[in-house]
Amino acid sequence: MAAPTVTAGPASDPPAPSRRRTRLDSLARLVVAASAGVLLYASFPPRTLWWLAPLAFVLLGAVLRGRRAWAGFLLGFVFGLGFLLPLLHWTGGYVGALPWIALSVAEALFMGAAAAGMARVSTLPAGPLWAAAVWIAGEAVRSRVPFGGFPWGRIGFGQADSPLLPVASVGGVEILGFVTVLAGLAIAETARLLAEHRRSAVWSAVLLVVAIASGPLSMLVPVSSSGPSSTTVVAAIQGNVPRLGLDFNSQRRAVLDNHVSVTEQLAADVATGRQPQPDIVIWPENSSDIDPLRNPDAADRIDQAATAIKAPILVGAVLVNPDGTTTSNSALVWEAGAGVVERTDKRRVMPFGEYMPWRSFFRLFSSYVDRAGNFVPGPGAGVVDMAGVQVGVAICWEIAFDDLVDDSVDAGATMLAVPSNNATFGLSEMTYQQMAMSRVRAVEHDRSVIVATTSGVSATISPDGTVTARTGQFVPGVLVDRTVLEHTTTLATRLRSAPEWVLTAVGVLAIAAAVIRSRRARTATGGPHDVAPAAREDGHG
Repeated sequence: MAAPTVTAGPASDPPAPSRRRTRLDSLARLVVAASAGVLLYASFPPRTLWWLAPLAFVLLGAVLRGRRAWAGFLLGFVFGLGFLLPLLHWTGGYVGALPWIALSVAEALFMGAAAAGMARVSTLPAGPLWAAAVWIAGEAVRSRVPFGGFPWGRIGFGQADSPLLPVASVGGVEILGFVTVLAGLAIAETARLLAEHRRSAVWSAVLLVVAIASGPLSMLVPVSSSGPSSTTVVAAIQGNVPRLGLDFNSQRRAVLDNHVSVTEQLAADVATGRQPQPDIVIWPENSSDIDPLRNPDAADRIDQAATAIKAPILVGAVLVNPDGTTTSNSALVWEAGAGVVERTDKRRVMPFGEYMPWRSFFRLFSSYVDRAGNFVPGPGAGVVDMAGVQVGVAICWEIAFDDLVDDSVDAGATMLAVPSNNATFGLSEMTYQQMAMSRVRAVEHDRSVIVATTSGVSATISPDGTVTARTGQFVPGVLVDRTVLEHTTTLATRLRSAPEWVLTAVGVLAIAAAVIRSRRARTATGGPHDVAPAAREDGHG
């Protein structure tokens, strides 16, 4: 009688308890990744908890190490949601949750892609170095695409209070972000190697020391100068708005009148000696949504303010273009009796707000698309001459774009002005996030920055990134500052985007090296081709 045949299951199938442990491990990694994203959010303004950013990357680096690319993507996507959903909550304050969630998800996809690359390079020698470069490569991509990019939430912009801030003067926002990420990843790798009693922990510790030391060492890098520093008295006017939200400009004349009134009050204070006479005055974006080139009454009111204050005013105005269908978001230099003597237009208009890409398609999801404007970008470097002062103008979110600020400084700007209208976003964190960007730009280019907003927070910022004065939100306010005018050129100004491109190239080459290494290992061992050899030795799947 023949013995019964026993059919065994596939030899590769793990027992049920092992599968359960794997699922629990995967779930735990997702929870850690999401928590790390929330920590990164907490490191951003208005909080000054800058040190939470490296800690976030300690956790992200720990859960990414040795993961396959698809697992790295999922972990990075969850990390991105944990970070961006709270960071960008202000985008949905008055238009509902759909735009906020859609934007957060779209940007988190870029973070997922970056994390997939970080997972692949994590087991290379000096893995934290390559992984940090991959993260910056991801930031470079999402700062440019789609629709011109969305640089909000770059790691460097959250480090305005960090001792690493001086790094911005050497390599810009990207190098500041790079050393912040590197510090966190190096801590994670050093801790892992020490726990395993590996001598290579020394090299990870060296990377950590280099990242930490980059801040104070950056202050030793000399800057070139084409002339001595000087000062000028600048007044920033915050006229306030009639109401919060999208309907703030339904009373456009009231907004204009507010800024005229606050300027006239400043003129009265100057006359009585309570304030110094300003040389130039900065009004916010949208301070005159009534086109003063077409509306004589609006022009008269602005001229009245300029006459009272006896100084040129940078007026944020919405101008109807000659085609009659498009508009420009402009900054006009207005002199009493002469009117407009200089003009610059917003060069990077905001999609889904100032203009609507694919309007008919997005109308299927929200009727708010019809509230978007029809603005067009303007030419030039964004520099205007005000009473002999070369003022670089970054209108609202333009301060987030490296190339726009670079162009202004290259064109001779000795100070920067950021006229902005934040009333649309109410009492949210948006205005503080934007002010932090201005602080980083101040250090990056060694320039004073004057932030003038319709509803707050307006601020004066010195070239070292210090906020010397600020207003509250949704109150009228005036800031008068003896502003330092610099003719210096930092290394970051000279290099422009070169550090970002170098880091991007390094990140891409590291991913390619990891893929080649993995394929060679597969050929030699017959193992999985998308996990590095070191990952399998460490027991990571």
